[in-house]
This record gives sequence, C-alpha cells and structure tokens, in this order.
Amino acid sequence: MKAKTDRSDETPGFAELFTPKLVTVLREGYGLAHLRADAISGLTVAIVALPLSMAIAIASGATPAQGLYTAIVGGFLVSLFGGSRFQIGGPAGAFIVLVAATVVQHGMDGLILATFLSGLFLALAGLLRFGTFIKFIPFPVTVGFTAGIAVIIFASQISGLFGLSLAHEPGELLEKLPALWSVRASVTPAAVLISSVTIAIIVGVGRFRPHWPGMLISVAVASVIATTFALPVETIGTKFGGIPSSLPRPHLPDFSAGKVVAVLPSAISFTLLGSIESLLSAVVADGMTGRRHRSSCELLAQGAANVGSALFGGICVTGTIARTATNVRSGAHGPISGMLHSVFLLLFMLLAAPLAAYIPLAALAGVLAVVSWKMIEKPAIAILLRSGWGEAAVLGATFFLTIFRDLTEAIVVGFALGSVLFIQRMSQKTEIATHHPLVGGDLADSVRPRGAYDEHLAADPDVVIYRIRGALFFGATASIGMVLDRINDEYKALVIDFSDVPMLDSTGANMIVELAHKAKKRGVTLWLTGTDRAMLRIFLTHGLDRSSVRYAHRVEDALRGHRALAADNDTPENGSDASSMSRQA
Repeated sequence: MKAKTDRSDETPGFAELFTPKLVTVLREGYGLAHLRADAISGLTVAIVALPLSMAIAIASGATPAQGLYTAIVGGFLVSLFGGSRFQIGGPAGAFIVLVAATVVQHGMDGLILATFLSGLFLALAGLLRFGTFIKFIPFPVTVGFTAGIAVIIFASQISGLFGLSLAHEPGELLEKLPALWSVRASVTPAAVLISSVTIAIIVGVGRFRPHWPGMLISVAVASVIATTFALPVETIGTKFGGIPSSLPRPHLPDFSAGKVVAVLPSAISFTLLGSIESLLSAVVADGMTGRRHRSSCELLAQGAANVGSALFGGICVTGTIARTATNVRSGAHGPISGMLHSVFLLLFMLLAAPLAAYIPLAALAGVLAVVSWKMIEKPAIAILLRSGWGEAAVLGATFFLTIFRDLTEAIVVGFALGSVLFIQRMSQKTEIATHHPLVGGDLADSVRPRGAYDEHLAADPDVVIYRIRGALFFGATASIGMVLDRINDEYKALVIDFSDVPMLDSTGANMIVELAHKAKKRGVTLWLTGTDRAMLRIFLTHGLDRSSVRYAHRVEDALRGHRALAADNDTPENGSDASSMSRQA
C-alpha cells in the first residue's frame, strides 16, 4: 500500500496562491440567502464610502468625482480578483499626503500615471509573492506612520474646518501652521458651525446608534442646514461645479520616458504604502472572521484595481480597514458584497449627482477630522510606550519622520531600527556555556540527587566542551567568537554542541570554519555535535571538510571518539612507549 503523502511542507501551487476568493465562494455554493446578505452589507458600505470617497479625494488635491471613480472601478476590481473574502477597496486616508504631494509636483496627469505604474508594480509584487515579506513590517512602524498620517490629514483640514481664506496653502507642516495662523482673521463662523455640527452628529451617532451611517447622516444634515439658511460656505457645486452623472471613457495616461522617470518615486511610494495598507486590512478581516486571505492574490488584485482606476481618471486604490470592518460587521458572505458596494455607488452617482453639489466642504472637512482621530491607534501607542525604550524609539522615529520628512523614508528608517532592535535582542538570547570537566561542581545529593555517569567521560582535562544555546547568526557571532577564540594548545580536543541551536546563518558558519582552521594549526581536534542536515549543508557550502572537523550525534559520542583516537595514537606502532605508559598508569 502506498504511504500517505504529507503535504504540509509542500510549496503551494500557482492555483492555490492566485485563485480569487470569489471563485472559492462560488465553488462552495452561493444561494439567494447569501446574495441577500451581500446586498445588505454592500449597501451599508456604499453609504459609508459615498461621503468618505469624495472627502479623501478633495483632501488629496483631486475632485470629488475622482474619489467616486476610484471607489467604483477600483473597489469592484479589488473584490472581483482579490484574495480576501471581505476586502473593500477604494481611496484611503493614508494616501492623502502622498497623492497631494504628487499633484503639486507633477500635476493630475502625473498622479494618474504614477497610479497606473503603481498598479503594474503591485501586480508584479503579487506574482513574485512579495506579500509574505510585507507582513514583516514591525508593529511600531505601522502604528507610527498611521499616527503621523493622521496628524497631517487633520492639519490639512484646518482651513476647511474654520473656513479660512488662504491663497496658497503650503504642504509642509512647519510651513502650513504659520501660514494658517497668519490668516486667522478670515475665520468663517458659518463654516465653523457646519463642521462642528458634522463632527457632533458623527460622534453622537457612533455612541448612541453605532449601526447607523453617521457620516452620511451628518453630511446630509449639514447640507440641509447650509441650503435652508443660505449660509456663506463653500460647497462642492461652488468649487467643483458638482459631480458628473456617469463614468468617463477609459483611456491610457500620457506615457513619455521623461514623465515616467519623474513620477517613478511617487509610484514606488504608492506601491509600498498600498501593499502594506491592503494586507493590514486583509489581516484585520481575517482576525474578525477566522478566515485566511491569499496575500499574493490580494496584491495582484490591488495592482489590477490601480490600473483600472487610472484608466478611468481615478486615484490610488487600496484596501480600507474601516470600510472592510464595516463590511464584516454588516454580515457579508463574500466578495460579491464588495462588488455590489461599487454598483450602489455607481447608482448613487447616476441618480443623485445633482444633490452632491449642495454638500458643504466644511462638512467633508469634519468627516476627515473624525477619520484622522480614529486613525490614531491610541491604545496601541500606550502599550508600545510602556513596552520599553526600543519600541518607543521605533514608534517615535517613524511618527516624526512621517510628519516632518517623508512617508517612505519613515517606513524604511522605522523598519531598519526595528530590525536592529530585534537583532540586538536575539543576540542576547544566544549564549555559550563552557563545561570542563563535563560534571561541574559538587552538589549535595539532598539538593539534587546525582545520576549515574561515566567518570572517564565526565572529567577529561584534555577536552573542553562548549554548548551553544540560541540562534547562531551574525548578531551573536561576535560574543560567541570571543569565547571560542580563547582555546589554547593545552587542550587536545574541542567539542561544540549545536543541540540547542535552532538556526545557523552564513556568518555563524564562517566563524566555525575559521575556528576549525585555527584548531587544526594548533593540533586541536574539533568535534561538532548535535548538527542537523541543514547545518551540515551550510558547513559544507562554506568549505568545512572532514579533514578539519569531526562530527558526532552527542557530546558523549564525541568524548568516546576522542578517547578512541587518543588510544590509537598511544600504540607502539605510532611511536609511543607502551611499557612506560603502563608503568605510569
């Protein structure tokens, strides 16, 4: 009978990695009850996404219509091809800083081209299975840059919240705040009233009626108040002329070598942030539902969504944590909910586009002010600050670099600091213990009864034994190497036990190779015990051959082997005086 094959260690195939969750859900069986649940959740998410998509687009330097195009086209493609059952795609607050900076530097054509290139990069990252590596971003880094983005978003909405008149608002925070302060006399009381009412309704509904669409209700009430009392506030109609009642024709962005090179840094930043944000959102959905997303498939879908959004003149698309969580809480069954959310948004635009012209910009600023406050993970920040100086340093560096420098730089520096912190802590966990003789100091039997042992193996003054505990990697080789370098010519054999070493890298292997060469020159026999197949393969790759080292399963086996070699070397054939040795014995 053929033995049963264990597939737990096999590499997943292409179909397993890149089959969209929509296919999986349909294979499981999809009925009318599932469609009803997805329709309700899709409508709920669309109601949340309607004001949010427009607000994010306006804050990014785009038009409210572009925010809707992004949510409709990008959101549909994310759910159609995605590797998460519940992911909702669309414009995200985390992109406001990067998108606004790209619009200022390269114009709207540059933004659309950067979004298109970002889609290609995301798809390539998915095909190369980079999703697994994105998950290695340290937690303090994600908390830090999210909080930094929230601060920048709130600062960008100050003029809208107070109705300030500013000819040119600087992008940098240190320049923005003095500029806003200089026009403080232009505060519009009507704008302050509208933004205050908006924030109050969102907070009140969230506290007393959490299942109601607080953002949509607040924007609707603010619009009614502004229209009924003819308040002197800027609206979507007065600034943008309203929104169109249909999708534009798809077209490729302007491709030129110079333009591509110019927007390439922005495209890379969009790719990095988009992959992190979308996979974090998928992880949140997994935690809420007990499901598992396919990270590579999700990145491929995000790539397709950004390409599609750019073709219709939209902006960056990513998985959105708040809307995805709303989708889960609303009882969604699968990706069809996200696809219906896009369909409902399209219907809203087709049927209610004229009404959008009455929405006050101060109301949308109030929406984003609440969003920025919720983006700051206050409990997580408190935990990280209490966890120690290392986490606090990574959090602080990422946070302040996001605010005052650049988001990409903040992520890179934060990741580097987190990696150094991890290496430092791992190196402290690796230790080396010396055993010579093998049985140490005498202990009273009443304290710890002594078991039986071979006294010839227990006390051999010609042998020194080292037991390494922990990962032997580049962060630990310095301290371990200092101990091992102390061997001298008085020992005949050196035993290094690897039984408690879970991982060995090339730096650790190279250190052992150099030690073997030194031992051979000094006439000391080097024994390695407890090595597994992977370690042996690494040693052989680094040139550690049988002439420089001997292997044994256990320390006791190495000691017996050393005694056997010593006995062979003391025979008359090897030039020793056996009778003299017997007399000494």
